[in-house]
Amino acid sequence: MVATSFKFIDLFAGIGGIRIPFDKLNGECVFTSEIDEFCQKTYKANFGDMPDGDITKISPKDIPDHDILLGGFPCQAFSIIGRQRGFADTRGTLFFNIEEILREKMPKAFLLENVKQLYTHDGGRTFSVIEKTLQKLGYNVHSTILNALDFGVPQKRERTYIVGFLDKKVQFDFPVGNKPYDLLDVLEDDRDVSKTYQASEYIVRKRKDAVKGKPPNPSIWHENKSGNISALPYSCALRASASYNYLLVNGRRRPTEREMLRLQGFPDKFKIVVNYTQTRKQAGNSVSVPVVESVAKSMIAAMSLKKEVKQRKRA
Repeated sequence: MVATSFKFIDLFAGIGGIRIPFDKLNGECVFTSEIDEFCQKTYKANFGDMPDGDITKISPKDIPDHDILLGGFPCQAFSIIGRQRGFADTRGTLFFNIEEILREKMPKAFLLENVKQLYTHDGGRTFSVIEKTLQKLGYNVHSTILNALDFGVPQKRERTYIVGFLDKKVQFDFPVGNKPYDLLDVLEDDRDVSKTYQASEYIVRKRKDAVKGKPPNPSIWHENKSGNISALPYSCALRASASYNYLLVNGRRRPTEREMLRLQGFPDKFKIVVNYTQTRKQAGNSVSVPVVESVAKSMIAAMSLKKEVKQRKRA
């Protein structure tokens, strides 16, 4: 067995989308926290670990020492789909639980993920609070917005990524995505998809009447909150709480559980152990695995390079 090269913790873990790349990079997950019982079930089935529950009830002192903290902290408080209440929303204040853990454990690095709107929420003041809080802890902080479409995933999903290093001499650059995507890699053959995924004749007819121009084939048809229909060769961002028909494959049927997970870059070996409603929610709340993998590789490479430089100097 190859020895693990670093230890990490997985906070607000969902179904483990952030964990997958760090496992692949030979990391060891020493602690997981996730409050949703259905996510816990999926996480346990795929990783063998049952996540601890509510992070607000766990003392930072009781969390194992680790090298990297991972946290896709709840985004509803900052999302354009929600009411964007930010720190006025109890979910928004969960960032400060991350702060407490960082203060107590002082890991070498962290990776945080949230919605694109985190940058602009409250005129940029929310992000400023987060950035300054992390800097006051002693971290060199890097942030950017990355789109899953640029990393080979046929889903327009723009998210804020925040990376920090305790060693300020670490040189880090976010990856630049330039990988093509293909919706055919995601979609299952319609002949293999149950008719239960088929939208009603009324919905199908309504979409066809509303779409403009000739839709690409294949395509995913999206209805936004204003009722406008777009047919695109990729999916708009998966959402946990949207209507059941807001995304339709080729304007006819809802995406299957496996298709939704593929749209987030999860491997086909990932086990589905909950019903459609919960899988849909889990996929909508998850991260784009290939994006995280690219960021993770850049982080580990930067940290390893710094380590190698120190070793050469000692020699």
